[in-house]
Amino acid sequence: MRVSNVTVRRRIFIALVIGIVLYSALITRLGYIQLVMGQDLQDKANDLWRRNIPFEAKRGLITDRNGKVLVQNVSMLTVIAIPVQIQDPANTARQLATALGQKEVDIYKAITQREYIIDKIPGGRKISPEKAKLIQELALPGIYLTEDSKRDYPLGEFAAHLLGFTGIDNQGLTGLERVYDKFLQGTKGHVSYPADARGKIMPGESEHYIAPINGMDMYLTIDAQIQSFIERELDQAVVAYQPDDVLAIAMNPKTGEILGMGSRPSFNPADYKNYPVESYNRNLPIWKTYEPGSTFKIVTLAAALNEGKVDLKEAFFDPGYITVAGRPLRCWKRQGHGSETMLEVVENSCNPGFVTMGQRLGKEKLFEYISKFGFGKKTGIDLLGEATGILFKLSRVGPVELGTTSFGQGVSVTPIQQMAAVAAAINGGKLMKPYIAKEWHDSVTHDIIGRTEPTVVRQVISEETSAKVRYALESVVAQGTGAKAFIEGYRVGGKTGTAQKVRNGAYSQGEYIVSFIGFAPADDPQILVYTAVDNPKAQAFGGLIAAPIVRNIMESSLHYLKVPKRQGQIEREYKYGDKRYLEVPDLVGLSTKDLAAYDYTIPLDVSGKGTFVVKQSPSPGVKVEEGSKIRIFLGDKTGN
Repeated sequence: MRVSNVTVRRRIFIALVIGIVLYSALITRLGYIQLVMGQDLQDKANDLWRRNIPFEAKRGLITDRNGKVLVQNVSMLTVIAIPVQIQDPANTARQLATALGQKEVDIYKAITQREYIIDKIPGGRKISPEKAKLIQELALPGIYLTEDSKRDYPLGEFAAHLLGFTGIDNQGLTGLERVYDKFLQGTKGHVSYPADARGKIMPGESEHYIAPINGMDMYLTIDAQIQSFIERELDQAVVAYQPDDVLAIAMNPKTGEILGMGSRPSFNPADYKNYPVESYNRNLPIWKTYEPGSTFKIVTLAAALNEGKVDLKEAFFDPGYITVAGRPLRCWKRQGHGSETMLEVVENSCNPGFVTMGQRLGKEKLFEYISKFGFGKKTGIDLLGEATGILFKLSRVGPVELGTTSFGQGVSVTPIQQMAAVAAAINGGKLMKPYIAKEWHDSVTHDIIGRTEPTVVRQVISEETSAKVRYALESVVAQGTGAKAFIEGYRVGGKTGTAQKVRNGAYSQGEYIVSFIGFAPADDPQILVYTAVDNPKAQAFGGLIAAPIVRNIMESSLHYLKVPKRQGQIEREYKYGDKRYLEVPDLVGLSTKDLAAYDYTIPLDVSGKGTFVVKQSPSPGVKVEEGSKIRIFLGDKTGN
């Protein structure tokens, strides 16, 4: 069949057009690859050619609220291997084993793995400077030293449960180290070098160093000085009472900031592997649950006052028990307190009086306040392992359960719940969320990156009610069961607690948890302190054992914080054996003849020569413990 010229030309034209289209598409694609995708493909190629030697970032420091370092880093070196660059594996394994003090077979097995890079060589993590120098001198092909660091806890067991510790890879395992791991750990860096398909370094190519970004520094609410007071008292309590355990917490009741927290038994975070697991996995102030005993009466008191169900001046009679649903609920004082006011009910920690308060409230209202004060749920403190405690279900609360709950029996709470609840009772009625991480700082510029602000959970009671609670609890310390917590001039308030321990669902005879919660100054609380001593091997009463611990922590803290003494302190009711305090008179200007009429209630220690008192110590008006002396300095009347 003959094809016309027109058809031939048409076919040629069509083929030409198709060719042009295909060629244009090819040129466009090549141009797109070259101009648009070029850099991306180049980067991918570089990634294939390049190998990275990692450099660990340093974890952020952990400091107290004033910048005192509690956790830091110590620079270390770690051995890594690139198997394809090792020329003689057997010889390399032999020399490395000698340098690291490991078995040669284990080293050989590690460095001959079919991996690009081996960073877990036996004995090669965080090695000593001596071993690092020896390996550098060996100059073994394919063996490198990379920068690393090790977490360091310079104060040993200090605040151990709070701080926690890290693992071999510097990952947070417990405590704040784990809670804030992502902020503390930073970002790894590396040295990048070109290599061929077998992983060998390509000559003539440059290396690139990407610096690691260190983690953020964390400033805590903890005050290291107040924490040291807690640590001191815990250690002394262990020696004095040989308890199963003991704990203490200090808090700013207005903000929820934890100023100190500790417990015994404790551990050293740098050597945690040599301690029982329960010693570092149980942060007792947030983990431990138990019947609170009489410290829980603060909740009942606050609720009854806020609802107008009780007047502190009204009369009450305590025969030593109160009958509820045919069952006697006894007072700790078996013979009873007799006639007393409701304020004296609080001072005496009288169980029948508090049962009466609970009955007046009724179960719905009492348990409503218990819930509002934060019991039965976690406080939300930024620590791991917080417990919730146990409360009666309202449907299961009968007259007896209502009565026992009113004085702190039959419910289970945590120490941190009690701290938050009592803080609300005395700070004007606001339930605050406890917290420990205060600020985040850039590790290089030290600029503040973030800050935790105090969080008000809810208003629980009125400011007027809170003032009444403070007054009643100050009276407990001045004239009631909390006398051992009294600090002259500081207006201390507080409440004792003595709770029988429960074992296997039954109360254990002779085993108690004794506690005390105290605050000062009572008119403007700056610090709230709680301690609980589990099964002390001594006379088990919170007022005798726990109150002095709280007093010592508070007194040291108030002096350290430079909190001024207050006027209007409720006068101390002294009992036999109590320490008495006497006011120092003004002796400056008196002549030696005048001193003859001095009654010497407080003995004098005389220095200098002259006929007039020109100086004295302590100053006039200060109260000193009975048995102290006043030092006076004699001179002439002009003071020369």
